[in-house]
Amino acid sequence: MTAVLELQNVTKRFGGLSAVKSVSMTLNAGEIVFIIGPNGAGKTTVFNLISGFFHPNEGAILFQGKNVTHMSPHRIARMGIGRTVQIVKPLAGLTVLENVMLGAFMHTRLRSHAEGEAAKILAFLQMGHLSKSPARGLPLAALKRLEIARARATKPKLILLDEVVSGLTTSEAMALADLVKRLPEWGISVVGGVEHVMQVVMKIADRVIVLDHGAKIAEGAPAEVVKLPEVIEAYLGPKYKELAP
Repeated sequence: MTAVLELQNVTKRFGGLSAVKSVSMTLNAGEIVFIIGPNGAGKTTVFNLISGFFHPNEGAILFQGKNVTHMSPHRIARMGIGRTVQIVKPLAGLTVLENVMLGAFMHTRLRSHAEGEAAKILAFLQMGHLSKSPARGLPLAALKRLEIARARATKPKLILLDEVVSGLTTSEAMALADLVKRLPEWGISVVGGVEHVMQVVMKIADRVIVLDHGAKIAEGAPAEVVKLPEVIEAYLGPKYKELAP
């Protein structure tokens, strides 16, 4: 398999606190990997390191074989890494379609082309009926889909989904998970970070990486990881044994 993303012994410190401790991981083309762990485990810090908002104190980050460890966020985005954020903040004065078009303008100056790309993405995310609606006032489930649409419009090879189903009902989360699972059809690999929505992880993840206090404590297939004593103790609790077949 071809590695899309590699973290090699990445460490990030804030003063005397090590938020990420010598974490290594590999993401292969077309793969969906979820990073899970309790609040404060280091998931968002890892996302900020990959997307260039933070730079590691130690280690290296490679994207499609190129070292991006100290690149700026805009260069990393242009190379093909898109991301969503936990707190969705669309441009409220624009329509849903116009919000997505802004991402498409990264690769075209033609309004007609950007509009066509945005419309195609909204159709995929089952949001075509909202294209002319203002982003202001959208329900949370639609805002989460809009955030993915904006990231998808930049034509990424990798999307980082940070807490993408947080705050959604179970049915909303599972419906969104079905769409996320189809992103590899567009040639997009996915790294998702979640806190407690394990139903989504079990449904769509190819692999799971578990962080605790900034360190990787487990990695593997979801059905196997949820059985590990160290994962149950640090994060899941005994009830999650029932999720494993």
